[in-house]
Amino acid sequence: MIDNLINEIEQAMLNTLNNEQLSQLRKVLEFTFRNVSVTENSDSTTAESNSELVKSFLSSKSVEGCSEKTIAYYRSTINNSLDSIGKKISHVTTDALRNYLNTYQQESNASKVTVDNIRRILSSFFAWLEDENYIVKSPVRRIHKVNTGKTVKETYSDEALEMMRDHAGNSRDLALIDLLASTGMRVGELVKLNRKDIDFQNRECIVTGKGDKQRRVYFDARTKIHLSRYLSERTDNNEALFVSLLAPSKRLQISGVEIRLRNLGRQLNIPKVHPHKFRRTLATMAIDKGMPIEQVQHLLGHQSLDTTLQYAMVNQNNVKLSHRKYLG
Repeated sequence: MIDNLINEIEQAMLNTLNNEQLSQLRKVLEFTFRNVSVTENSDSTTAESNSELVKSFLSSKSVEGCSEKTIAYYRSTINNSLDSIGKKISHVTTDALRNYLNTYQQESNASKVTVDNIRRILSSFFAWLEDENYIVKSPVRRIHKVNTGKTVKETYSDEALEMMRDHAGNSRDLALIDLLASTGMRVGELVKLNRKDIDFQNRECIVTGKGDKQRRVYFDARTKIHLSRYLSERTDNNEALFVSLLAPSKRLQISGVEIRLRNLGRQLNIPKVHPHKFRRTLATMAIDKGMPIEQVQHLLGHQSLDTTLQYAMVNQNNVKLSHRKYLG
């Protein structure tokens, strides 16, 4: 308890004293309180105090437009870290957070990407606490981004896409594959679409993405033909664009799309078939063919250009040709 009290005093003096003075202050306080016993008031427990601040932070993220899924991820990540550290938020130190991240990685065998995601969420949380004057300085400031390294993420080849189309098995799956491949929309955006959302004349539709933000996406002539054929074969009255094959026809869910594509990939011996790979393939193809990166960003609905660059993998053959053209 004495350490927590000293930490609070240090936090309060951060903007007044330099590092040398703070170090001296800690020595004086530790000596002064060496024979002192301190107990915390029972009317406000650590868990209750932390819970209120976490609740306020999540409310602010909700106002900013974060989805329920994102907020749930924030909540579990922050609560797990605070429960593990076991301290009042104002008493959490940089060392305590570093130890938590290190222990979490070792015990759960988590990837560096996962650990950095936790660090990023904690950074957002403590930065908000600092901005709202609940703490003087965020303890995450000195915890740098985890070096995750760069891995070349796979895209679909032209042959793989044609094989999936040829073996789709029904008009729904063929239209679904075409729509994902030609628009690059998220699978969550795809399952929200209704029949009325499709503008066949202009070959476009409006999707609702993260944070309920809407954007216009476009599809090609082949997709128009296959999508029209699928809808003409439907006998149900469901407004959803894609529904289950068996009656009663219910709106197709994300899990249904993922399972169908995964099974198709196993059947054709195509590795790692999942909806998101269509998105990455489109981004790579668009940049490879000369589409400006800002337009690709808008097409995919990314807030940050850096996110778009992570999706797009440069075609190695083009790198080879450019090397020969400019340097060879």
